[in-house]
Amino acid sequence: MMNLITALLPQVMGVVDKVIPDKDAAEKAKQVIELELIKAANEVNLAQAETNKVEAAHRSVFVAGWRPAIGWVCALGVFWAFMGNPLAQYIAVLLGHPTSLLPVFPTDKLFELVFAMLGMAGLRSFEKMKGIAK
Repeated sequence: MMNLITALLPQVMGVVDKVIPDKDAAEKAKQVIELELIKAANEVNLAQAETNKVEAAHRSVFVAGWRPAIGWVCALGVFWAFMGNPLAQYIAVLLGHPTSLLPVFPTDKLFELVFAMLGMAGLRSFEKMKGIAK
């Protein structure tokens, strides 16, 4: 959702500048548009949070357990990237084994997933940047 907002915002602001010739009125319109986009993104996030609550309360492990399973996979991936792999490489070098046999995970994709699961999509930073956050 945040990517959509940041992608559309410059185009929308350009249209506002063309449609509203008065600079003050255009700035007010831009602020209203930004605020409405942020409110829409927050509504989507709140709806997702409510869905998450319902899923977490479910009795079936296949409904309530998928999110913790992905969380543990992410935790293991982060552990391997920062602790396990360097330690395994060190031990492999000491024992004279090739380190190229150790698995290397794509940490860029891993951290995308970790940040998404932790809710660090950037909306809060966007609000602070615009001075809207309380």
